[in-house]
Amino acid sequence: MAEPGAYGPYGPYSRLREGLRAYLMIAAMWIRSTMAYRASFAMTTFGNFAATSFDFIAILLMFSQVDELGGYTMPQIAFLYGVVGVAFGLADLMIGSMDRLGTRVRDGTLDTLLVRPAPVLAQVAADKFALRRLGRITQGVLVLGYAVAVLDIAWTPLKVLMVPMMLLSGGLIFGAVFVAGGAFQFVAQDAAEVQNSFTYGGATFLQYPPTVFAKELVRGVTFILPLAFVNWVPALYVLGLPYPLDLPTWVAFTPPLVGAGCCALAGLAWRAGLRSYRSTGS
Repeated sequence: MAEPGAYGPYGPYSRLREGLRAYLMIAAMWIRSTMAYRASFAMTTFGNFAATSFDFIAILLMFSQVDELGGYTMPQIAFLYGVVGVAFGLADLMIGSMDRLGTRVRDGTLDTLLVRPAPVLAQVAADKFALRRLGRITQGVLVLGYAVAVLDIAWTPLKVLMVPMMLLSGGLIFGAVFVAGGAFQFVAQDAAEVQNSFTYGGATFLQYPPTVFAKELVRGVTFILPLAFVNWVPALYVLGLPYPLDLPTWVAFTPPLVGAGCCALAGLAWRAGLRSYRSTGS
């Protein structure tokens, strides 16, 4: 007799365990494949590191001409940059393959994933797991370390704990955007560029302080697509700077809740998209 309840073989937690196991097995397979050519891995990782560094170089060039940007100093912007760089890098490493879902839907290769005894989301997320994306994370960590070292912040235990909280919560939020974008590709198919505008574009957007953007845009990324909770809202609390929308202080501690809510909504969108899939007919 099957074990009843959430922890039984047909319960949601059992499904979660299956998905995690499948994800780890597929990711490990791609990691072994990558490490078979270690010189190539080292070069592509360095290339990823160098390519992502150009965004920060552009900021450095700006500050060669000005002392502040939107009222923010170079180290303060480096703090924002480092947080979003690491948070997005984690999401990109773990689930960045979602942008290829449209190709699978279009050519029908998604059908092969549907017949395997593993959750489709886990298979798509781990597909072609690219360890070279560690270059982006490394670059973000270095910039964040520089910012923390030079900023004159009155550190408290709460502020110290907020730094890893921002990185993990930001990764959850970006991960949810990746999954929601993948769900959209069930309908649009050729929508990888649309998805990238919210993921890669969103990461670039958050590298700059909110004061350089119109308040309508800041409201949009705070209340509609809550990317501001990746770094702007909590980071400004750590830096002791006001948020442009005059939000209450306690909002700075809500990124984990925002991340969990975004993941729940993205999961619902994924389920709806997967149920709407009708194959290519070939």
